[in-house]
Amino acid sequence: MRAMILAAGRGERLRPLTDEVPKPLVTVGGKPLIEYHLERLAAAGFGEVVINQGHLGDLLPAALGDGSRWDIRIHWSDEQPQALETGGGIHKALPMLGGTPFLLINGDLWTDYPYARLRAVKCDWAHLVLVPNPPHNPAGDFALHGARVREPGEPRHTFSGIAVYHPRLFAGCSPGKFSVVQLLRAAMRDHVVTGEVYRGEWNDVGTMERLEALRRTS
Repeated sequence: MRAMILAAGRGERLRPLTDEVPKPLVTVGGKPLIEYHLERLAAAGFGEVVINQGHLGDLLPAALGDGSRWDIRIHWSDEQPQALETGGGIHKALPMLGGTPFLLINGDLWTDYPYARLRAVKCDWAHLVLVPNPPHNPAGDFALHGARVREPGEPRHTFSGIAVYHPRLFAGCSPGKFSVVQLLRAAMRDHVVTGEVYRGEWNDVGTMERLEALRRTS
């Protein structure tokens, strides 16, 4: 299984930090966020990782190199000058991800989720990792009924930004800018999205306030 880290976003709510560096290179505990993912992916046995580039994207390979530091190989998917959002970015990178399910991680997360667990997931379309609703998203995103993720229903949980996707989820998509959420909602209506709830450490580092809170505890 290969993995992809989404790293192309502008990070507007983290300005002025993201005027100088892309969001995944913002540091926590003296280390860029994206390096925590690379360390955990390597420890989980992932050898091939795709990273997309958007805002200040040339700084990413300058900082991370070819991945040999973690005994992995990094493939770069360049979306400059304008990022393609989640769905468009994944769609562009599909030739690098192969024909089997792949792990997808938002690059602006901090988590201790054990990525090796997802290598054994049977994913025909999509498998989402959900988390308890944080204060900034109290209404949640999706409900989990048994092993199936649905948009309506209770209780609701927050999508963590960690998932396994099968390339067939993107069948029929055209190149360009679009969100993966629209594809997930359509697949949920067909009852082909599975999921789980993770109750360990998870932080969406989307604002200066959340970044500073994480820095104080890390």
